[in-house]
Amino acid sequence: MYTGKNLENKVAIVSGAGSGIGKAIALLYASEGAKIIVHDFNETNGNETVSNIKGHGGDAFFIKADLSKLLDNQSLIEQAVRHYGVSHITCW
Repeated sequence: MYTGKNLENKVAIVSGAGSGIGKAIALLYASEGAKIIVHDFNETNGNETVSNIKGHGGDAFFIKADLSKLLDNQSLIEQAVRHYGVSHITCW
């Protein structure tokens, strides 16, 4: 049986990761080894998720964006790629 982390060396953008289902997904992916781009429009909640992930040994950073705006979508992807070089998983 494989006991490693299923998402090790993967990068995930998780939208709405400041609370609710988005946060739960971000925490789950991080627990499986993924590096997480925490996206939310609420900076306080988003940074709380980042702190939680980092507090458990994970790697994450926060990007504030309004996904109803085209330029914010483009910026989100550009920042993610600039920070980690790639994005393997996108969870909107």
